[in-house]
Amino acid sequence: MNARREFLKSLAGSAAISAAARGVFAAGAPQVHFGCQTNAWPIIPNDFSSVLAVIRKIRDYGYEGFETGFANVQGQFENAAQAKRQISDLGMRFFGVHIFLTKYDPETNIAPPSLYERVAAGGAKLGAERLILSGAPPSDDSGRGRKAQALNRAGEIAAKAGLKLAYHNHGAEVQNKGAEIEFLFRETNPDRVSFLLDAGHAFEGGADVPDLIRRHHSRILGMHLRDFKNGEQVPLGGGDFPLQAVVDVIRQTGWNGWVLNEEERLTSKPGDSAVKPARDTMFRAFGKGA
Repeated sequence: MNARREFLKSLAGSAAISAAARGVFAAGAPQVHFGCQTNAWPIIPNDFSSVLAVIRKIRDYGYEGFETGFANVQGQFENAAQAKRQISDLGMRFFGVHIFLTKYDPETNIAPPSLYERVAAGGAKLGAERLILSGAPPSDDSGRGRKAQALNRAGEIAAKAGLKLAYHNHGAEVQNKGAEIEFLFRETNPDRVSFLLDAGHAFEGGADVPDLIRRHHSRILGMHLRDFKNGEQVPLGGGDFPLQAVVDVIRQTGWNGWVLNEEERLTSKPGDSAVKPARDTMFRAFGKGA
């Protein structure tokens, strides 16, 4: 009888471990990772101490990791060991280094290889886990095809550097019934190209975000959460973004990637005044204590 009890106990333990591995718990809380983009705060790109100060602030807000633009860290690529140690000493995961440009390669509509190869190599030395690329919208399927192939090549380069590649969308990719984003999901190599879904931009662009997540969650490794009201970005929770529906679909699918607050603004750096309420909203929605 004792042996049977021990056997049943071990089965129960194995089931609990299996459930935890899937991110499924009795309380239904999704086991996601929480992060924040640094671009809500002013940073002096050639002053790494200003980057570290923002990372420290993100840590103190209770996030597990951070994402930042390549311009903020590229000055440390030649001094990577010391900079990596400084980041590590803060106890933060470097979710990803992001290449956003105002002008992209006209042939591929993403950053040129000379840039993303350098950023992938330098970011890896700093401890970044992902290379994140944004891009411009091609006008037709021929252009989308070139973009998809370019992302596949970038994924190969990122993998050689030890990073995962993620494509970050804006609103244009989901317009026209999602013509571009669906093309990229379909035509990129799932072993080399994942997606950092900017759920806020997708919502503002007209997408049914919960449905998009439901259909493509296996390709999505992270989400930017942001909110809009009357066409203007506001702190998460202050606009029309369907946050609860997003949380619900994450629970339903068992998705366990990263959710990141991104409180960027086109003309200002709101910093704490936007990030704190956005963080409180996100943590509350996911059942995480502040």
